[in-house]
Amino acid sequence: MPLNVGFKLDFKHQFWRVMIIGGILMYAIIATGGKQYKVSEGDIIRVEKLGKADGEAVTFDQVLALNDGELKVGTPTVTGATVSASVLREGKAKKVIVYKYKPKKGHHKKNGHRQQFTEVKIEKINA
Repeated sequence: MPLNVGFKLDFKHQFWRVMIIGGILMYAIIATGGKQYKVSEGDIIRVEKLGKADGEAVTFDQVLALNDGELKVGTPTVTGATVSASVLREGKAKKVIVYKYKPKKGHHKKNGHRQQFTEVKIEKINA
């Protein structure tokens, strides 16, 4: 797929950067679980646990910004824009160790935490 962008591309490092900056790829910035994600079609992302079954369809309505050749920034969201995705799996992240101690007191406490997540594949960005 040759692109005519007016200069030679170093495909290892510059291809995706040029496609995104040049507006060739459509992307959206969505908000879910108190975090924001920049997504485009085909992306696989991990979001906070949604409680959905594998293969189930999910729609993200909070689209903060959308670029389909023209950047649209919502106030606070873009009206009529949604992102459709399907759930791949739910799981837990790697364990994070929390270690507390009080010096000179002999008090030591070790806890672990595994954050739950849902892995979704972005199917379509509906502008």
